[in-house]
Amino acid sequence: MTLLDSPATAATADVAPLGPNTVGSADNRYADLRRGTNQRFEGNPEYIRLVSSTAQVVTAVQQAVNAGKKIAVRSGGHCYEDFVTNPAVKVVIDLSPMSEVGFDTTRNAFVIEAGAKLGQVYERLFKGWGVTVPAGACPTVGAGGHVQGGGYGALSRKHGLVSDHLYAVEVVVVDAAGTAKAVVATREASDPHRDLWWAHTGAGGGNFGVVTRYWMRAPGATGTTPSLLLPKAPSEVWISTVNWPWEGLTKAGFGRLMQNYAQWHLDNSAPGSPQLSLFSELKPAHRAAGAISLTTQVEASAPNAEQMLKDFVAYVGAGTGVTAQVADHRKVPWLHATQWSGFTGPDPLFRFKGKPAYQRKNFTAAQIDAMYKHLTRTDYAHPAALMLISAYGGKVNELAPAATAVAQRDSILKVQTAVLWTDPADDAKHLAWVREFFRDLYSETGGVPGLDGVTDGMFINYADVDVKDPNWNPSGTPWQQLYFKGNYPALQQAKARWDPRNTFSHALSVELPA
Repeated sequence: MTLLDSPATAATADVAPLGPNTVGSADNRYADLRRGTNQRFEGNPEYIRLVSSTAQVVTAVQQAVNAGKKIAVRSGGHCYEDFVTNPAVKVVIDLSPMSEVGFDTTRNAFVIEAGAKLGQVYERLFKGWGVTVPAGACPTVGAGGHVQGGGYGALSRKHGLVSDHLYAVEVVVVDAAGTAKAVVATREASDPHRDLWWAHTGAGGGNFGVVTRYWMRAPGATGTTPSLLLPKAPSEVWISTVNWPWEGLTKAGFGRLMQNYAQWHLDNSAPGSPQLSLFSELKPAHRAAGAISLTTQVEASAPNAEQMLKDFVAYVGAGTGVTAQVADHRKVPWLHATQWSGFTGPDPLFRFKGKPAYQRKNFTAAQIDAMYKHLTRTDYAHPAALMLISAYGGKVNELAPAATAVAQRDSILKVQTAVLWTDPADDAKHLAWVREFFRDLYSETGGVPGLDGVTDGMFINYADVDVKDPNWNPSGTPWQQLYFKGNYPALQQAKARWDPRNTFSHALSVELPA
């Protein structure tokens, strides 16, 4: 008998899980693990604790509490501000080893560990069951912060926010006696912990404890067949990139482009609209970049999907006086499209600053003036200074403002003013540009996006601490209202119950009631 004829013998391996590992400042891993994606911020914690189980998180939290050391948590590291890298933070709990995605038959829901990246989530849900969640477009974002901040993405117009699909959450909290423990909270009306679940549907990370796992099940889903408990993933999508060159684009043409884009979304963002399979992002970059870009995705199974895409592009470009240049137009498999560069986030070696807003109506003349002024400035010519204007609304707007912690439920667009750069010596000029632009863009409401009018406040996952500074927010509207509106008192009550010692806090965290 030859070796090839021998009966197969399964190989065995005893593979130890990653974690708990403690990385101190002398460790060669420290330089990487002290940072997130935004290179503006470099933490200096005493140590980073990599964990791979809920029990390890409980131990890590308890040890830090006992030692009186301030804790911060990282899953994917995409925080816009210094919430994890702040000098006060002495212990960083790194959840990246906790990346499992599967189906929990006990809770009849899909379980996603907090360290899983969105790209991993999409791949495992799709390959295992043909389903997905309507989460963000950047595959390296971690589920931990994204879900609890009310994350959205290319399928949200059709299916709602990812947090709208949250069935349960496991959180390591610290009680009034200083004892760390894991608590599971569900959306069931009879659950005595339901307020903790609700607080994790839009308040953002770093408020109540350390999220270790999420369980996802679509609202109203019934039965025990896993493939019927979350939205069915598309098979294929049409993707498109179109550019309008700044050369030859007048101020009137620019204004027409911006208002066409907003008007299309105003007309096609009702929860029952037939256009909900279309998601887009308009990127008006500074004139130095050469062009304004529009990236779009349409589910190929939608009726007349390719024509819907073509009609949309034609509508947006009508009357601008310049001819659109088609850079990409093709049909691709959906899972491949989740890695497409058209919607992904910045290179992790950049420094950046982003400032968010919800847009409820078309852009005003004053807003158009501010856009054109700052995107064509000759004293500041930086190709990576831009706006990102993302499609929104649809099924997102079916829920009432108090149904989850996301209060903004009638907007049509998510807007960012943003800038990316690499040289720390240039920080001041880039920060000045984006702050002045944002102030002027919302000059009609005191320099910030006002509530319940043309705009409706700000998105906590695109955290911007400038709103606490009266120099940049002289509106009189408190930052808590801009982010959370009428939901803030309920969030404070949850804070008082689940984090009474304020163990978990940062510059924009929910405050304990006075």
